[in-house]
Amino acid sequence: MRKIIIAIDGYSGTGKSSTAKMVAEKLTYIYIDSGAMYRAITFFLLNNNHDINKLSEVEIALKECEISFDAEGIILNGKHIEDHIRSMEVNENVSRVSAISAVRKKLVLEQRRMSANKGVVMDGRDIGTVVFPDAELKIFMTADVDIRVERRKKELESKGMVESKELIKQNLIERDKIDSSRKDSPLRKADDAIEIDTSQLTLNQQVDKIVQLAKERIHES
Repeated sequence: MRKIIIAIDGYSGTGKSSTAKMVAEKLTYIYIDSGAMYRAITFFLLNNNHDINKLSEVEIALKECEISFDAEGIILNGKHIEDHIRSMEVNENVSRVSAISAVRKKLVLEQRRMSANKGVVMDGRDIGTVVFPDAELKIFMTADVDIRVERRKKELESKGMVESKELIKQNLIERDKIDSSRKDSPLRKADDAIEIDTSQLTLNQQVDKIVQLAKERIHES
């Protein structure tokens, strides 16, 4: 049975990561959270007091970043940091860091290397347009902004972080604006992507929908 690449893009809070992870589990594919990779770089820069507005400083700092994954999540320079990359401080800076060309070039190369043998589900904001423009299945996820706020609030609370809905909404809107308007790899729906509005879908419903689409692609001649 042939293996394919499944690219899942879309806005923050639409359920991309949770959906992609479950789709990978159901297909026994590898799941790669590209957003976590950008968050890891952001966390590293902030934690080491690097000025993200100084491109030369960021480029030097990138040489110190080694990223990998295991069953527990993302690893930065040998340490698990999954519990640190979802903070509001990272949320407020990740889009600016993601807009830096040197950061994107480094991580796109890593993402392609990790997916060389296919059988991969990857979610992000430019996976179907830049990282894997030839992916066999491309999904673009959307949802009502207030529903996205509720989802993000629950996610933060599950990690012991409490933030107001107003601050979360402001952050989501600002991130989408930055990501959609950046010059390098802007957030947009690929021409051949299938759009899924998750506003009224349960997690299992959106997972089942994508798994069915994937099986159709896998069995295409």
